[in-house]
Amino acid sequence: GNGQEELFAAISGEARSPTDAVVIDGVPAGELGPVERRRLGLVAIPEERLGHGAVPAMSLADNALLTTAHRGLVRHGLIDRRAAAAEAARCIRDFDVRSGTPRTAAQALSGGNLQKFIVGRELSQAPGIVVAHQPTWGIDVGAAAAIYAALAAMRDGGAAIILMSEDLDEFFAVCDRIAVLSVGRLSPPLDIGAATVETIGRLMAEGGRHLPPTAGASHAVHA
Repeated sequence: GNGQEELFAAISGEARSPTDAVVIDGVPAGELGPVERRRLGLVAIPEERLGHGAVPAMSLADNALLTTAHRGLVRHGLIDRRAAAAEAARCIRDFDVRSGTPRTAAQALSGGNLQKFIVGRELSQAPGIVVAHQPTWGIDVGAAAAIYAALAAMRDGGAAIILMSEDLDEFFAVCDRIAVLSVGRLSPPLDIGAATVETIGRLMAEGGRHLPPTAGASHAVHA
């Protein structure tokens, strides 16, 4: 592959790296795990919904706990079930998750509705940084449009959005700058006003051969 999965893992904290390889608001975070990075304001939306973004057999209320426990839903090792249900209900309402209640199992939802719930769960934490990997993969047009709008609203509100995708339309819908990751090397970012499908296609077709080594995956990611 081109390295998107590895980059997502490195930024989200699922994979550790040298201390200064990832810096969040001036804090070296390469050796910090996902929970510690969340406390610094970073949230992550993985590509795989069932099994990565959500536990299939668990209720939406319990799935809300997966990434929000640090917000007071778990205290002294005890789960506040009422608060977890309220958190899930808020995501369901605010992100129009249809056919879902806090007691509904994640696997009972359609792909689009589950993705809206996962996106809602992450964005409701008012993050400073959102890392999203293929956020609209395999879902219907309506759900995709809702997710684009939510990401754009976070961007306009001052959050940094790091979007990883293979869909060029997503980039033009959400991003201010675009870079191509190829053979483990990252191209210099292009301003969205100067980027074209042809320019991006050329960088992709070159397979990283003409990208400078200094733009490689070993460089620090600052957010």
